[in-house]
Formats: sequence, C-alpha cells, structure tokens
Amino acid sequence: MTAAPESPKSLELPPIPAKRYFSIGEVSELCGVKAHVLRYWEQEFSQLKPLKRSGNRRYYQHHEVLLVRKIRHLLYDEGFTISGARNRLNDAAIQDRENAMAAEEARKLLVELRAEVEAALGVLRG
Repeated sequence: MTAAPESPKSLELPPIPAKRYFSIGEVSELCGVKAHVLRYWEQEFSQLKPLKRSGNRRYYQHHEVLLVRKIRHLLYDEGFTISGARNRLNDAAIQDRENAMAAEEARKLLVELRAEVEAALGVLRG
C-alpha cells in the first residue's frame, strides 16, 4: 500500500538557512512552490521584489522568502484568492506601520516620564 501524495496544505516546509541571498530554485524548494509560480507572484504582489542581476537572475533575501511562505499560506492553506491575499498583505502592512508609530509614541512618553522621575529624584535627594 502506498502513501497518498502530500497536498500543499500538509507540506512541511524546511527551515530557511542563514544566507543572505537565495536563487529562485532554492526559494522554490524552501517554499514548496514552482519557479514559474514565483515569477507570477512577483507580478501580482508588489511587496515581492527580488534583486535581479546579470541575465535577469533573481536573488531573494530572507524577508522575501518569508513573504513567499506567507503568500503560499494565504493562497493554499487559507483559501484566499490572489486579490484577497494581496488585500490581506496590504492590511497587515498598514497595521505594522500603525503599530510602529504607536511604539514610537510610547517610547517618547517613556523617555519623558523617565526624565520627570529623574528630576523628582534629584529634588528629593538634593
């Protein structure tokens, strides 16, 4: 009795090695997606922009490999359409920017609070 082939949903992805750049073939293996699908996704997802060197060879960075895995998850596991996945990624990017702005505001408030506490300590000690 032979085992059933793995569906894209149950595919266990290998760990991403600690490298600076990955070829399209390496990304294909790391993400369980064929190279032509990656090239298509580059057209559909503006966030996916690998470096192109001589001969139009594509080189993906670590964050782009993670993005490809996220796109794969949205499309294959969550059942999103291309348009729906694009919207979800855009919403996530907006949320990330808002979170970063909120974190910066909180950091500024903490710096001000620390200065006030240090001034109060100075008055109490002096």
